[in-house]
Amino acid sequence: MRRHLPADFEAATLVGRLALDEGPTPVVVRRGRVFDVSRAAPTTADLLSLADPAGAEGRDLGLLEDMGLEAAWTATRQTPRLLSPLDLQCVKAAGVTFAVSAVERVIEERAGGDAGRAQAIRESLRERVGADLRSVTPGSKASAKLKSVLIADGLWSQYLEVAIGPDAEIFTKAPAMSSVGWGDYVGVRADSAWNNPEPEVVLVCDATGAVRGAALGNDVNLRDLEGRSALLLGKAKDNNAACAVGPFIRLFDEAFGLDDVRAAVVKLEVEGEDNFRLEGASSMSQISRDPLDLVAQTIGANHQYPDGFALFLGTMFAPIEDRDAAGQGFTHKPGDLVRISSERLGVLENKVVTCAEAPPWRFGLSALMRNLAARELI
Repeated sequence: MRRHLPADFEAATLVGRLALDEGPTPVVVRRGRVFDVSRAAPTTADLLSLADPAGAEGRDLGLLEDMGLEAAWTATRQTPRLLSPLDLQCVKAAGVTFAVSAVERVIEERAGGDAGRAQAIRESLRERVGADLRSVTPGSKASAKLKSVLIADGLWSQYLEVAIGPDAEIFTKAPAMSSVGWGDYVGVRADSAWNNPEPEVVLVCDATGAVRGAALGNDVNLRDLEGRSALLLGKAKDNNAACAVGPFIRLFDEAFGLDDVRAAVVKLEVEGEDNFRLEGASSMSQISRDPLDLVAQTIGANHQYPDGFALFLGTMFAPIEDRDAAGQGFTHKPGDLVRISSERLGVLENKVVTCAEAPPWRFGLSALMRNLAARELI
């Protein structure tokens, strides 16, 4: 587990959830030691609502490195196990927040979800549209002017509207309690022939919209489904095990804050059982909208989240390397090992299976409430 933690993890305060024999349990990791804080806060949503979540008192479970946490595909026991650090929080996501991803969404749309047509469209669009997108601020007069030019040239798209218009794309990625954590399986629909991981930074906010910390996330994406129609976004995004978050939430403090998120470099590695290997990196410095702007467009007078929310900030990484036939680009295969990493947030590692083969989601809100009540935590 050590190699999957932030490089400075002994100086970091981490929030997570462990599957223990008694049930899912919120924990705080301080100076490498794990504390069960369920008596102070029975959920991580409750924990992040405290004035000082880092100082929550709890039962000392020992050193994190001594817990023997294992990935699901190598595990020899059911507990303890690392879960997604999210529980009651609604999981939201911002889309098309990088110029590269905006171009790729236009490509998906114009290809109608057909990966074989993507390369020719990519070559015709990327130089012109990509360069223009990187030069403007969303919602500015310059972006409105660019929109007029692109419409006149027949290049406008609904994806460009949210890329450079005043309103960001904010959608619900997954229901509360459905995300998976480090060392778990991530799911891709068996009927998808063009899909990819989306490595992202995830901000975790309380009910007031205050950002309390950050984690890594995989917003698993089905490019063919969404490419056929943007109205299939829900089917493309919200599937069994298609949302991974972890390994922990790193709390904001004097040593780590929003400016560190803005400067973060997020890396992606995919290792296939067919010996295929993919590597890439993206810098949060290239995001087109500031993270706080995205938070402000998620919560406000028009929408509240009494249990807080998590917000995926988007990705600039859209893998296009050919995996099999020339011109077909990248798509997942069962057995792919996916690692998403950032120096100060750690490594989120998952293995790809089909959604139908991933462990079914059975432990929901009512099951959690019954468990917490039986433990006299609520």
